[in-house]
Amino acid sequence: MATAKKKIHYAWWTLVALCIIVGLAKGALNNSAGLFIPGATKELDILTGNLTLYFSISSIITMIFLPIGGKILAKYDIRTVLITAIILQAGAFIAFGFSNSVWGWYIFSIPLAVGGVFTTVIVGPVLVNQWFKKKNGMALGIIGASGGLLGAIAQPIVGHTIANEGWRTGYISLGIAIIIIVVPTVLLLIRKSPQAIGLTPYGAELDSALGDNGMKNDSDKGVTLAIARKSSAFYSLFLFFLLITSIASFSIHIPSYIQSRGYDVGFAGNVMGAYMIGVLLGALVLGYLVDKIGSRNTVYLAMVLAIIAVLVLLFAANSKLALTLATGLFGFTVSNSVGTLAPAMTTSLFGSREYSQIYSTASLGLAIAGIIALPAYGYIFDFTGSYTPVLYVVLVLLILNIILVTYAFEGKKKLQKDGHWN
Repeated sequence: MATAKKKIHYAWWTLVALCIIVGLAKGALNNSAGLFIPGATKELDILTGNLTLYFSISSIITMIFLPIGGKILAKYDIRTVLITAIILQAGAFIAFGFSNSVWGWYIFSIPLAVGGVFTTVIVGPVLVNQWFKKKNGMALGIIGASGGLLGAIAQPIVGHTIANEGWRTGYISLGIAIIIIVVPTVLLLIRKSPQAIGLTPYGAELDSALGDNGMKNDSDKGVTLAIARKSSAFYSLFLFFLLITSIASFSIHIPSYIQSRGYDVGFAGNVMGAYMIGVLLGALVLGYLVDKIGSRNTVYLAMVLAIIAVLVLLFAANSKLALTLATGLFGFTVSNSVGTLAPAMTTSLFGSREYSQIYSTASLGLAIAGIIALPAYGYIFDFTGSYTPVLYVVLVLLILNIILVTYAFEGKKKLQKDGHWN
């Protein structure tokens, strides 16, 4: 028995695999996309706005495919699905490297999005839910941080590859490298479920021991979707999702912004490495602060720090150090606002009673922002020749978000006063 207790539960090996899969798919692939835009648009004589429309197509496909993807993951062998998904997602990057017109990005954004639905959205929460009955929140936080860590390693490498070998080689080598790493990881470490290999989920025994102690009631507290959708708190949350995703969308344009200030793509890659370190630290720190000071105060702090980051980008970008630190701070605050603070705010405002329904409905704001903001920023740059107007837009959106958070929690008080929060 003593020997059995010392053995590492297989849930932790599953978590290692998820960190590699999600971290590379999100941190190395998706978050490096902006590094390729200046080189591709210049060589092929494409407007930045026209090229970045592929992000909108990708967002639309993601919206359509999400419910289908959940059913596929439940029905088919998870390893087959994940291997297919990473080949589609990373294979799209390889295809971008061979593209000679903007239509290449438009066409291959479809497999990019379909594969990404599994590797960056679904697989983490699904497998953590299957393997962890205890410390599942921590497990999700670690997966989020892995994207920052692996992205911080990958971004400078990608930037210098583009600088030395060209954007086509950058696309192709990155796609091939991700497939070579992820496919063996899936085959060696991913299993369908604990039951499939004769185990119970991590912490399941503890859950059984505590199951009759009244803990279940807390998970049922909150507001129903029907009531939530009639409240000012819900529409404030929806708009918060919309605006924070619009703000975060600027991260794709950061490499172009840096190069528009006269720096080369190699330096842009280093700065994006700092951005990913910010994402890594923010995933850990902001999650901790939510538990300590609440989601409302944490959002206020994040928005103020993001405002400082944008002001530095506007007025101190001639300093390499200031530019690097501001970009890292932007990643620390804004990117984690989408992945950490938005879900935490949903719980704070509406509880856990019908959390998944409320969160998925409010999340339409995330998808809509992804469709609109990315190309809009590109077209603003095309027509003005500068990202300065975009940064002023981002600044205004951050201020509006502070107002929306305040209004959302006032709406929560009304729900409680009216007896709907139970």
